[in-house]
Amino acid sequence: MPRRPTTDTRRGAPVEYRLKMPNQSDGEILGSVVKISGATKFLVDCADGKQRLCSIPGRFRRRFWVKENDVVIVKPWAVLSDERADIVWRYSALDVTKLRERRLI
Repeated sequence: MPRRPTTDTRRGAPVEYRLKMPNQSDGEILGSVVKISGATKFLVDCADGKQRLCSIPGRFRRRFWVKENDVVIVKPWAVLSDERADIVWRYSALDVTKLRERRLI
C-alpha cells in the first residue's frame, strides 16, 4: 500500500486527509486487538463491550498487517454477530491520536 504524502510536493504545506469513521448503518464498530490467534484470526475487544473472534477477509489480507493493541474497525457477521466479525480497517498511529483527541476511544 503506497504511503500517503504528508506534505504537498510543490508548496511544502501539510496535506490533510479525512479520517475514516465506522459506518453505523452497516453496523461497524471500533475495536482493539487483544490477541493474535493464527494467521488471519484475531481476538478483538469491541466498543460495545463484547469480545469477538475476527478474521481479515481475503480482499484485505495483503493490504494491511494487524498487530496486538491496534485499533480497528470491525463489521459483525449477520449470523453469530455477538461472537464473530470481519476486520475492515486498521488505523495508523497518527489516526489513533486523532481518535483520542475527538474522544472516540
